[in-house]
Amino acid sequence: MTGGLAATLFGDPFAVMNTVGLVAFALVGSTKAIREEFDLFGVAVVGLAMAFAGGVTRDLLVNRVPLALQSPVEIALGLVGVGLAVGLSVVLADPDTHPVTLVADAIGLAAFATTGAIVATDAGVSAFGVVAVATINAVGGGAVADVLLDRAPFILFDDFYASCAVLGGTAYWAVGALGGPGAAGGLSGIAAGSCAAVTAGSRLVAVAYGWRLPTAGWVERLVERVTGER
Repeated sequence: MTGGLAATLFGDPFAVMNTVGLVAFALVGSTKAIREEFDLFGVAVVGLAMAFAGGVTRDLLVNRVPLALQSPVEIALGLVGVGLAVGLSVVLADPDTHPVTLVADAIGLAAFATTGAIVATDAGVSAFGVVAVATINAVGGGAVADVLLDRAPFILFDDFYASCAVLGGTAYWAVGALGGPGAAGGLSGIAAGSCAAVTAGSRLVAVAYGWRLPTAGWVERLVERVTGER
C-alpha cells in the first residue's frame, strides 16, 4: 500500500500539484470574500474563481478543454477549500491575514506555477512559454478574484508575488534543459519539485522580510539622489 501511494504521489506530479493548488487557492480566495462580508454564495464564487481561473486560462492557451469542465472532482476539491475557509472564519478573528492562510497562498502559488510549467512543457512551447504559462496559471485566479472583490489585482502592485512564479517556472525549465531528458522525461518529478520549492520558498521569504519590487517613484527618487550627489 505504501509503495502504491508513493508511486501515485511521485509518479504524477501534475495530479498532486493540481490537487494542492485547488484546495489552497479556494481557501485563500474564500477568506478574502469573507473579509468583505460576502454571503456564502459569494464566498464560494470568489473561492472557486481563484482556484480555477488560472488553470482555465492555461488550458485555453495550450488549446485544450479546461480540466474544470472535464471532471466533477475538480469542483469538489475547490469546494473543500471553500469549506475550510468558512471553518477558519469561525475559529479565527482575521483568517485572511493568519499565517495559515499566508502559507496556503504560497503553497497554492507554487502548486499552480508547477502545473502550468508541466502543461506548457507537454505542449512543446518555448522556454518563454513555459515561464509565461506557469506564471499565468499561478496568478490568474488571484487577479480574477480581486476583480470580483472590486479592487485592483494584487499582482499589479509592488509586492513580490508574481515574480515568485516567474522564478519557479524558470527553475522548472532549467532543470529540464540542463538535465538532458527534459522535464517531460525522467526528470519530471525533480523539475516539479524544484519549481514548487523555488516558488513557495521565495514567496515565504518575501513575506517574512517584506520584499517589494521597485516602483517608478522609487526609480525617480534614485535618479534624483544620484544626480543630486553629482
